[in-house]
Parts: sequence; C-alpha cells; structure tokens
Amino acid sequence: MAAGLFDVVIVGGGPAGLSAALSLTRARRRVLVFDAGDPRNARAAHMHGVLGHDGLPPGDLRQRGRAEISSYGGGFIDEPVVSARVVPSGFEIFGSRTAVTARQLVVATGLRDELPAVLGLSEQWGRGVLVCPYCDGWERRNDTIGILATGPQGVDQAQQLRQWSSSIVYFPNDLGEPSTKDLCSLELRDIRVERGRVRAVRTRDGRVEAVELLDRVVPVDTIFTSTTMKPRDELLRLLGARTREHRGQSWIAVDADGRTSVTRLWAVGNVIDPRSNVSVSLGAGSLLAGAVNADLTAADIARCEASATPAPPPETAAAR
Repeated sequence: MAAGLFDVVIVGGGPAGLSAALSLTRARRRVLVFDAGDPRNARAAHMHGVLGHDGLPPGDLRQRGRAEISSYGGGFIDEPVVSARVVPSGFEIFGSRTAVTARQLVVATGLRDELPAVLGLSEQWGRGVLVCPYCDGWERRNDTIGILATGPQGVDQAQQLRQWSSSIVYFPNDLGEPSTKDLCSLELRDIRVERGRVRAVRTRDGRVEAVELLDRVVPVDTIFTSTTMKPRDELLRLLGARTREHRGQSWIAVDADGRTSVTRLWAVGNVIDPRSNVSVSLGAGSLLAGAVNADLTAADIARCEASATPAPPPETAAAR
C-alpha cells in the first residue's frame, strides 16, 4: 500500500495512533500507520481499568486494532520513522526503509520511562515495579508495597496506595528526611518510613522480595515509583513544532484538537500528555481523527472550488 499520496500518515501504533487510524479509515480516508513495535507498556502482562478490556494483554488490543483498521483499508509499515519534511502536498515521511507522502501527519510516538538508578529495578519494570495505582493497585491490594521516592510526589503516591493496601513502606532514598508535615501525614495513616539510601531491589523466583538499603534489608512484595518521562517527540521538533513548559520539562504544544504550530501536523497521546493512559489515549485518538478529517474535508472543498472557478476571458485587442 506504500505508494502514492496518503490522506494521513500516522507515526505510532499504540492506542492513540490506532484509535485515530480506525476513525479515519472508517471515514474512507487513505491511511498508513508506521509502527516501530516498541510500545511503552510492552512489559505489562495485562491492562486494567480499560472499559470492556479489563485484564486484556496490551498486545491483544494492538492486534485487534490493527485487524480492524486493515478491514477498512488501512495499511501498516512495521518500521520506525527516521525523518520527515514539509513538501507542497503536505509531508514526505522517511521510514528506515520506506518513503511516503501524506496530506496530513499525525505523531503518536508516546514516551519512554527512565527509572531511578537502583540495581535490579529495571529488571522488574512492569511486573514487580510499577507506577500507576489505578492500573495495578487492585492486583497488589494484599501486598506490602514499597514506595521508592524520586521527588516530592512520592509522599502523595504513598498516600494514594494506602487505600489499596494497609501495609505501605515509604523509602525517601536520596531525598533525605521528609518534612515535618509529611511525616505527620504518613504516620497518621500508618505508613512506615524507612530512611537511608536504597542500594538494590532483591528478587526471588522472578518476584520482588525486598528493598536493600546500605545497612539493612526491608521485605516488600511490590514497588511503586515515579519515572522520568521522556516524550518521543524528535520528529515533531525536527518539523519545527512549538513547545511549552510543563513542570520543568519541555513538551510539544497542541490545541484542544491536537494541532501543533505546524500546519497539518498533529500529535496525540503520551507524546504530548504524560497523563494519557490507554483509555485516555483511545478517546484522544478518536477526537483528533474528527478534527483531521474536518481539515481534509475543508481542503477538498477548496480544491473543488478552485477547479470550478471559470478563467477570466482573454483580453481583446479593443480592450488593450
């Protein structure tokens, strides 16, 4: 299918990108999705809190979505996009092996999580080391949960998890002593504070067993922490999309529909919003698709009007 001019090329085959592709293919637009096959939730065994799909493996959602999009005529290129440029017709997009052109370009490349530098933490990422209580709190409700703080939000995370488990251990790690106010709030809800630098995460039979400090070992069943979220927005920046500052970090700026500052360039999902879980991304992709299709329709109307405008009569000798 990778030939000719596409109405829309979507870069990113996660929930946001696939949701947009489904709506646009059903609108009879010619759509191509580039999918590098590196989703943020690749390590997760199941999704939770996704209405109608609670407990479904993320890979199954991806497969179902791709099959639905294909059934409406959408196409897929399983390779990363390495570059793009603005051309008169819209955009030229360069994959690692394929080049195509599109009238509109949607970037849904997500983000990557950078974990604290603690031995053994990354090996358990998505299994025994988690970040979202709404995604995984229910399944860990009977665990002793360790909160590995990476910033001031660690106390809030400990307080949130307290409603899922009565056994919460807060590790301030390199943050040092919590404030008097935070200590009081933690103690009031029976959240234990274990001071000292975290050296490693211990596991047994593939499961988290304990947090190892410099001078002692604290048993836990699960660890929740906060990651440093890095949007995969290199393509958007390459094309000149304007940015905004959010909590000390630079993100691509979009309007309510997902438009960037570059004409006909759109962004959706985690690449612009760290709060976009699977459910939010599915909805955002659908809303963006409506706006993209409206832009395409306006362009179609303008093109028809231009071709229907009669040419002015040639000047006559007398008029000259």
